[in-house]
Amino acid sequence: MNQVHILNQQSLRDLSEQAKQNTRLRKNFNFHASNESSCHRLLNALEPGTYVQPHCHLSPEKDETLVVVAGRIGVLLFDADGNVQQSVVLAAATENFGIHIPTGVFHSMVALTTGSVFFEAKAGPYTAITDSERASWAPKEGDSEAQNFLNKMLKHFESN
Repeated sequence: MNQVHILNQQSLRDLSEQAKQNTRLRKNFNFHASNESSCHRLLNALEPGTYVQPHCHLSPEKDETLVVVAGRIGVLLFDADGNVQQSVVLAAATENFGIHIPTGVFHSMVALTTGSVFFEAKAGPYTAITDSERASWAPKEGDSEAQNFLNKMLKHFESN
């Protein structure tokens, strides 16, 4: 991908529109050349209603850094039993605009406004999340209980 990309508000709106059209209500725009790249850098658009199953990354090099560039995203950090240890609202140009999540920490995020986009960086190559990295105490994406669990996660942000 030897192409210059100017990141502007229109590109964020376009990515969010693509997320709205996607059945999962999310859309990535990758800057890395392939899934085999040693460093993954991407924009990730989330729309309200998307469900990200709580998960952790077990590979020691898979820390994640997220920086919100548009909208508002709620991030939840859980202990191994599914108890929320911390919740934080991230929004561009505010006091809390990003987060670094070390490996082994269960986490999820929810879109609190339409047009929510974050920049993500983590080590490659891409590896799909394994069953041992998925929170066994949370429903999988597409499960009939996923919406109820999403609603439970959203309650942590009702006063924000």
